[in-house]
Amino acid sequence: MVKMPDMNRPGSMNKIEAPAPVPLRRLFSEVPFVFSPAEIPAVPITGIAIDNRNLKPGNLFVAMRGGSADGHDFIENAIERGAHAVVCEKEITGLPVPCIRVQNSRQSLSWLAAAFYDNPGRKLTMIGVTGTDGKTTTCNILYQILLSAGFKTGLISTVNAIIGEQVLDTGFHVTTPDAPDVQRYLARMVEAGLTHAVLETTSHGWVQYRVDACEFDIGVITNITHEHLDQHGSYENYRAAKARLFQSLEKTLPKPQGNPRMAVLNKDDSSYEYLSNQASGPQVSYGLGSDADIRAETLASSPQGTQFEAVGDGFRFPVSSPLVGAFNVSNCLAALAAALQGLGVAPTAIATGIAAMPGIPGRMERIELGQPFTAIVDFAHTPNALRVALQTLRKMTDKRLIVIFGSAGLRDKEKRRMMADVAAQWADISILTAEDPRTESLDEILDEMAMGARQRGGVEKKTFFRVGDRGDAIRLGVRMAEPGDVVVTCGKGHEQSMCFGTTEYPWDERVALRAALSELMQIEGPKMPYLPTQGK
Repeated sequence: MVKMPDMNRPGSMNKIEAPAPVPLRRLFSEVPFVFSPAEIPAVPITGIAIDNRNLKPGNLFVAMRGGSADGHDFIENAIERGAHAVVCEKEITGLPVPCIRVQNSRQSLSWLAAAFYDNPGRKLTMIGVTGTDGKTTTCNILYQILLSAGFKTGLISTVNAIIGEQVLDTGFHVTTPDAPDVQRYLARMVEAGLTHAVLETTSHGWVQYRVDACEFDIGVITNITHEHLDQHGSYENYRAAKARLFQSLEKTLPKPQGNPRMAVLNKDDSSYEYLSNQASGPQVSYGLGSDADIRAETLASSPQGTQFEAVGDGFRFPVSSPLVGAFNVSNCLAALAAALQGLGVAPTAIATGIAAMPGIPGRMERIELGQPFTAIVDFAHTPNALRVALQTLRKMTDKRLIVIFGSAGLRDKEKRRMMADVAAQWADISILTAEDPRTESLDEILDEMAMGARQRGGVEKKTFFRVGDRGDAIRLGVRMAEPGDVVVTCGKGHEQSMCFGTTEYPWDERVALRAALSELMQIEGPKMPYLPTQGK
């Protein structure tokens, strides 16, 4: 079995040594946008900072406009802290250091960061994975396949970054890391002698240009469903953000190791036709239907895993995965298609990699303390993800299904009712609770969710309950469980904090579920993590 680094073990990635200073002029030598002045001085740059509070002497400060702050307001402070140069979008004169004006600081940042780290994406075979649900799982399956095939591979996901035996937690509520971090991780992969990189890319990451200079060779889509419409404004804008991965393939420069520039598309998803038109190069489709280039046949599943035959033009081979659910068959097919058609990996190595895939923290993760029912932590936080999770779990028991979940504040409000509707349809009991309410009223969020449950026929205090404190909600769920039931907490998964107001409180859902179970079983266990709703 292929060994996978411990995904919960902290690594030393935070202590990566900084590269030697790079002349400012070189950073701008390949920026594909207009900037002024056209002649850039050869000032030595020791790093790139986008937060003046983290700036080190000799850094280039890139001032960007944000939702709550404008980096231009902190330029003077950045210079006081030792910035050697400034990049900004405004006409500013009289500064004691070079000031380069660009049209879009955030977009330029990606190229500046890539140049600072000597364009590591050009030295690696780059595979980007995007989609609404299943990105992290697909990335990890593909990572495992490539390890099985003998490729020296690194991984950057929303859970962590893996470089050899080093593992870095990418943060509490991180989507795609900022461009300087992405390029730093890629540079470390090159330094470690790796040849391939699998990178999870979010819609936020694409809209904010965080991965624009990564030089992707293969793009993979899982699906595009209802999510982040508050950020993107419409489904069409959200879909267009995902499409940037496939549009970027034709811009990737030729590499000594070759670059297939292949798009791996989900034939079962409504995004297929649109993305197929956006990707101008080679394409391969995967799916459960007979019209996909690569498909699954003779599908069989159990609580222990899934088996199927991978079938395509000229091949058929058996696949066994410890992952459960039809949605994970799709994730396996996506990774399989990228490896087989995009990278030429042998079917035996693909099957070995998928079979060796360990569980992913917070993704259908069982918590077992000897209780007479099944307890699971899952990351499902969209209507589609919740639906497929509950459909999968429904097949695992002929008893009751109890789900505990919330819906985030300052995010897409429409999905609050949608998720409660899904839960009322597929679960026997729903417990509505907090999930990062941020500065919104938790009571109002729960009101909106309760409306969705009632519209589906739910009856409060009978088929659904409101419990604002997430710890108490989990306690209620396990207390209600009877032998043979399934209890699942959804929405937090691997995340390590929960936001109330503007404060991130440490929160590990797996610890919380173990705490509730140990209390129920009256055995020694962890203490329930604190949240400000506790005792209210």
